[in-house]
Amino acid sequence: MARSVFEKFGFTSRNRRNAVTADAWQIVFFTIEVSALSTLLILPLGVAVAWLITRRDWPGKAVVETVVMLPLFVPPVATGLVLLMLFSRRGPLGSVLQRGLGLEIVFTWRAVVLACAVMSFPLLVRTAHTAFQGVNARFEDIARTLGASEWRVFATISLPLATRGIVAGAVLAFARAMGEFGATAIVAGMIPRKTMTISLSIYQNIQLGHDAAALPLLFVSICVVFITVFVRSNYLDAQTPPMPTTS
Repeated sequence: MARSVFEKFGFTSRNRRNAVTADAWQIVFFTIEVSALSTLLILPLGVAVAWLITRRDWPGKAVVETVVMLPLFVPPVATGLVLLMLFSRRGPLGSVLQRGLGLEIVFTWRAVVLACAVMSFPLLVRTAHTAFQGVNARFEDIARTLGASEWRVFATISLPLATRGIVAGAVLAFARAMGEFGATAIVAGMIPRKTMTISLSIYQNIQLGHDAAALPLLFVSICVVFITVFVRSNYLDAQTPPMPTTS
């Protein structure tokens, strides 16, 4: 039975027409790599922003919080267009990177990482924000009264108690990056063996009428995302574990 399932989705030589080719596997591994890299890149900034939103009041806080959440509600292609204007060779950021570091962003693998990072950043921040809200602020206050610096309070109390929620946010961000399409299509294009992700490849195959070629990629995509979301839902929680209270 298992063999027939793998044959159906093109994982054996009996169905060569639907077989997962070397190119398809390259697309799968490339998507996983850029998704993981984008998640690692946004993790420090996402945690910092979430902590500042949760524990500090400062001018413009509401504006920053709104801007961070915008990619969740703005059409992804619109976000991609903004990134394209900012990071193209003539864009304000792209021209600086090109002249200063010799880095090209648009229509390279870096653009894929950028699009995935921007689109998954709000989910990480929101989940980490919830995790920091679950940390008992009295523990932080007690540490301060004992002479601990803000950095030490964060590193030894806030961060450890919010770790589960932060990891859950990172897993959620990775899953979102795996499925990113709209912004990536605009800022990175659909360049074979260069910027082609699972979502882009599925779309291109459907557009060309190669539905059978899209099925293996669809199967792999569902499996990877299912595993990540399952782990997040069953073994991680946005809320921190229960903490003892003092009388």
